[in-house]
Formats: sequence, C-alpha cells, structure tokens
Amino acid sequence: MSRRLVVLDVDSTLIENEVIELLADVAGTRALVADVTERAMRGELDFAQSLRERVATLAGISVTTFDAVRAQVKVTSGVPELIAAVHAGGGRVCVVSGGFHEILDPLAHELVLDDWKANRLEVADGVLTGRVEGPIIDAQAKADWLTTWAADGGFDVADTVAIGDGANDLKMMAIAGTSIAFDAKPIVAEAADYAISTRDMREAIGIIGL
Repeated sequence: MSRRLVVLDVDSTLIENEVIELLADVAGTRALVADVTERAMRGELDFAQSLRERVATLAGISVTTFDAVRAQVKVTSGVPELIAAVHAGGGRVCVVSGGFHEILDPLAHELVLDDWKANRLEVADGVLTGRVEGPIIDAQAKADWLTTWAADGGFDVADTVAIGDGANDLKMMAIAGTSIAFDAKPIVAEAADYAISTRDMREAIGIIGL
C-alpha cells in the first residue's frame, strides 16, 4: 500500500462551517457574505475578488471575537478517523484554505495536521481593517501547495488525494492522483474522480484504499 498525501479544503469540508459567515454574524453582514460565498462556490465569481468583497464587510470587528468564532467551529464527522488512517499508513494530511489562519491554527494543532495554509486578516489597533494580509490563497495557490507538499514529502503525484467541495478546489483536484468531491457543488462533483454525498469523511478512507 502506497503512502498517501491527503490535502483537504477547510470550510464545509474539514469543518461543517463557513468561517467567514461566522465572522459576518458578528459584523451583521451574514446575508451579504453568504450570497457572495454561494456565487463564488458555483464558479460565478473570481475567488480573490469575492474574498476581498466579503472581508471588506468585516471592517471594525474586534480580534477578541476570534475565540467566540473558534468555539462555534465543528469538525466534520470522520475527519479524525481519516487523519489517523493516513498517518497509520505513513502518509501526511495537509489542509489549504480560502479561510483564515486566525481560526484554523488552533484547530490544525488539535487535529495533528502535518501542514496548513490559509489567508490572514489584516488587523490594526485590535480590529479588522477589512483587508487580507499577504497573497490570497485561491484556486491556483491550492494546487501549488499540493504540488509543494508532494515534493517535500517525497510523494508521487499518483499518491496524492485532494478533497474539496467548491470551485476553488478544482485546480488542486485536477492535478491530484485522486480527487474526491465532498458534499460538493455540481460543478465539483462532475469533475471529481469520486463523490461523497453524505457528510462523513470516513467514506474517503475506503476510496483512498487505507
């Protein structure tokens, strides 16, 4: 059995939530943000543009809200079991997110992920500015990180697995040896090698062959 590198999306894949919507609840902009998120997931909007548009609505939120948002995050059923199975086979599990390090970092440590990348929210004087700091993690960045992690870990591309649910995951899914659409938008389910319709990541264990 080959070692596997498994790379997962975060929002609505690794976790049940869309973190930017939880942040928008605090800002009172949930309806606006949810609409933009949905359009981006369907591939109707450029991700970087849509992210900037959504983050702009968060301007003025205190960084003290991060703890409350983290407390609402729920890990998707079967994720710990998938991670344990990959690690038992000598593989690695990484995640790459269009979401935010501020929420992801503690969760990544808790789940014992091997590496993770996400966006960073710009903060000034303890509040969000409404801007993203540094390069945006978009579809191309997700694909690039899968390639980088494969090279760094000595994995053949054939032994890489990409799991996601939105249009922003299509590029990394296209280059992975195995692509799995997880409770995904139709455009993603049609493009993937496999599609899981139930929200239980244990199903991926059998697909991967662990």
